[in-house]
Amino acid sequence: MQAVQIKNLSYSYSKKTPNEKLALDNIDLTIEEGSFVAIIGETGSGKSTLLQHLNGLIKPQDKKRSCVVINGMSATDKKSLRRLRFEVGMVFQYPEYQLFADTVEKDIAFGPKNMKLDPDEVSQRVKRAMSVVGLDYDEFAQRSPFDLSGGEKRRVAIAGVIAMQPKILVLDEPVAGLDPTGRSELLSLVKKLQKEISPTVILVSHNMDDVAALADRVIALKDGKIVADGTPKQVFSDRRLTKAIGLDVPTAARICDMLAERGVSLPRDIITMDELKSALLALLSKDAPLNADQPLPNIPIPNDGGAADV
Repeated sequence: MQAVQIKNLSYSYSKKTPNEKLALDNIDLTIEEGSFVAIIGETGSGKSTLLQHLNGLIKPQDKKRSCVVINGMSATDKKSLRRLRFEVGMVFQYPEYQLFADTVEKDIAFGPKNMKLDPDEVSQRVKRAMSVVGLDYDEFAQRSPFDLSGGEKRRVAIAGVIAMQPKILVLDEPVAGLDPTGRSELLSLVKKLQKEISPTVILVSHNMDDVAALADRVIALKDGKIVADGTPKQVFSDRRLTKAIGLDVPTAARICDMLAERGVSLPRDIITMDELKSALLALLSKDAPLNADQPLPNIPIPNDGGAADV
């Protein structure tokens, strides 16, 4: 089943003024239910504008030509728009800034109450959402969200979205501002949400390591157009393309490129650190195979342009 169908979608800001800017240029896109799709591109490439069409925050400017259909519902149909918005959960950058209620429970319950659910169902959804994001109900329900840590606030904000049980979860830079531990925990949570709540996930990220590790499909935008669409390996293996559209590649791929310059040949489709580790171990153990769980030998890798040392 197709979760998202977009045809002939264009959008301009400040239309018909001297400051008119084309943000989306004739986008055609389908996303299958159950997919984990990453949307990447430079700042200003059209990513956020595209996301906001998915739940009607922005509507197509040419309704006769453009089409945005989510789970069979048109984003331009007023009758289905309310239901559509409940089925597309939007988590924007720094979602904790959207907290407003005086208790965690009230904040998370806001969405389900707007769905006109009965009180018992609202309560059950709040408790389940808190459990899924790792917040103990008895400990956190009656606390003020503004007294929590940054990571806890973000979990409350995400719980408020998933309490509506959206079939599609859209995340715009969800790990922005988090330390490495918090980032790792949140990305693990996203995978958990896909399994338990929202089967289709659409992620916008500037971190190519996260994209390589999580997504099964990558869509790259440049100047409002789709310029690449494929698996992470397909997209990131094309170094000429990624360079042309101003994108970085995952750290593992950068290390492979640096090693290749020094005469160490590794597969060009390596994009995760686990793959790099396995390839290096295989290269170094021609005579005596090593266990992939062993730590990597100490191979000096120059830190060129931010690439991590192995």
